[in-house]
Amino acid sequence: MKRLPSADVLDRVRDIPIYRASVERGHFPILEKSEIARGFPDNWMTPELARALEAGEAEFVLSTGTNHARMQLIRPPYFLLHSYYRLWSEHPDLGASWHNGAPRVSLTTVLATEHVARVNARKPGTTPGEHWLDDRTRYLNRRLDPADWDRNEVEQMLAEIREAATAHPDAGYLLDCSGYHLAHLVRKVSAWDLWDDFPRPTGIVHAYEYTPLNVRAHLRAHFDCPVVDLFGSTELGYLFYSDAGGRYQPYLQDMSIELIPVEPGSDIHGLIVTSVRNPYMPLVRYRSGDCVRTHDGSADPEGIVSFCGREKELLSTPEGPVSQADLDTRIAGVCTRVFLHQLHLLDEDRCRLTYTTFDDAPLTADETTELASSVSALTGRACRLEHRTAIPIGRSGKYAWLTLPTTS
Repeated sequence: MKRLPSADVLDRVRDIPIYRASVERGHFPILEKSEIARGFPDNWMTPELARALEAGEAEFVLSTGTNHARMQLIRPPYFLLHSYYRLWSEHPDLGASWHNGAPRVSLTTVLATEHVARVNARKPGTTPGEHWLDDRTRYLNRRLDPADWDRNEVEQMLAEIREAATAHPDAGYLLDCSGYHLAHLVRKVSAWDLWDDFPRPTGIVHAYEYTPLNVRAHLRAHFDCPVVDLFGSTELGYLFYSDAGGRYQPYLQDMSIELIPVEPGSDIHGLIVTSVRNPYMPLVRYRSGDCVRTHDGSADPEGIVSFCGREKELLSTPEGPVSQADLDTRIAGVCTRVFLHQLHLLDEDRCRLTYTTFDDAPLTADETTELASSVSALTGRACRLEHRTAIPIGRSGKYAWLTLPTTS
């Protein structure tokens, strides 16, 4: 995997206050989010950055805050969008459609839609045109919880999809989504028999959060097109993409990465990124907070095969840390009908797994017994399953996979 020469990184960061001591020592400690925020923006300010801010070539933005506290950033306008578009244009399964002019329709959190409305300096929820980010990208969702979409809302979203799909009939359109949101739409469309009003995309990308195995399979079962995962963050842009077969490929333009076990002996590794992709806020040995696994459990970045959740959401167990992906794998291995799920820690000895299914039917008695046993073995806690018809979504518009015991 390509690593940037250290001299190149030093040349780009030596005048930035936050890095001066590291440059003098010749050693860069891991950069935490708290350090990025300490003394911001003076800890990043250089004469070049001040000029760029004055000229509008750099701007202050906030990260989305869906996985951690919102963090102030400085970057070029549309930095993340340009990273996104470049990756789409070069992706082996999406590039042809992109170059043919296919528009991008985005179905994700309402926070993203509201952000687009703010960028356009208009009130949200009035006309569809306000939710065009640019001439290629339209955002659809206007509600926090997609489970609450009513028929009128779904029909409106389908009408907007049809408008995008007919704009370039030879190219079709590319559907960018949270996997959960698209799965909710599939369920609504099926329940109300609206498939004739839903033009099929030429490609699907889920890129906003961890997408469970069952959700990925559910999408592939309903759409005859490439279903691609992109991995990245607001502050970094995109780092990896999957091909249509699910294999991850690096996309490390102006970046290098290293892996550090989350604890000694663990095969789960924290992702440490050095990136000069953003010229106004280069990040050196930045802890992204994401966890990965390699094909052989080693710390070799070349061997990354999966992204398995967030470091701060790891569950400590007697057998070592457990990630979101570990629970997901257990669930998919027992029943592919499970849609949403949350693991609730009740105390040191007990947990409860709540779940919904795509068909709203609970697991069978055998499946319930098998999954409870599997989760107990994974967590070191006695597990009880509980079927639900709905699981509440978080304020960020994303689902939490793990909840901790409440304290009085």
